[in-house]
Amino acid sequence: MEFTALSILIAITAIFLLAGFVKGVIGMGLPTVAIGLLGLMMTPAQAAAVLIVPSLISNIWQAVVGGAFRELVARLWPLFSGIAIGAAIGAIWLVRTGGSSATFWLGVALVAYALLGLFKVEFKVPPARETSIGFISGIVTGVITAGTGVFAIPMVPYLQGLGLDRHRLVQALGLCFTVCTIALAGALGHAGEIHTEVLWPSLAGVIAVLAGMRLGQLLRGRIRPDVFRLCFFAGLLMLGGHLALRSVL
Repeated sequence: MEFTALSILIAITAIFLLAGFVKGVIGMGLPTVAIGLLGLMMTPAQAAAVLIVPSLISNIWQAVVGGAFRELVARLWPLFSGIAIGAAIGAIWLVRTGGSSATFWLGVALVAYALLGLFKVEFKVPPARETSIGFISGIVTGVITAGTGVFAIPMVPYLQGLGLDRHRLVQALGLCFTVCTIALAGALGHAGEIHTEVLWPSLAGVIAVLAGMRLGQLLRGRIRPDVFRLCFFAGLLMLGGHLALRSVL
């Protein structure tokens, strides 16, 4: 079955609307949902290229709101540095392999993220080792980001292990997602994956993401967070398993 340009654009808009809704409800999950679903109809590199603009706009907004910008930048710079280095390594790998195994690793990353969420695995980062663990976490996150477009592993568990209060955690996620998005754009640009063809899907994605986020924020108080998170991670687990199996069969 062949898809027309219009049908693909409609599908992309619907995916970003859903991804924005998830982000509006729980404050995260936009790139994970978008890349996972877009991976059903295009390569992870192509999906990541479409994601760049919608993700960057939503994450910058999340990063600057909260009042702890300077404090978080001063604390998280080792993580940011590691992400930049890891993304550079991932960009070299992406050029050399052509992203041939990216769909498999995307599936694996989604499964790992889903399992951590379903089993509520929590980490505690010792203050004395915060810098070194943050730097290593950043490198691994950067490599995975460049290869799959998924920002979550192991960055999100690391941030949750810092013991930040809720408002600082949300702002820290926005900061880190912004850094990851910029690093991903650099990696994709180096690999030659950013083309003018992604302009219209990206613009449609921006509108859909903002609409979805607003809808999610409005419904946040009417949805049981534990039930929503269970459905969210269970869906990611099935999606990741499907992508991983499809790439090897």
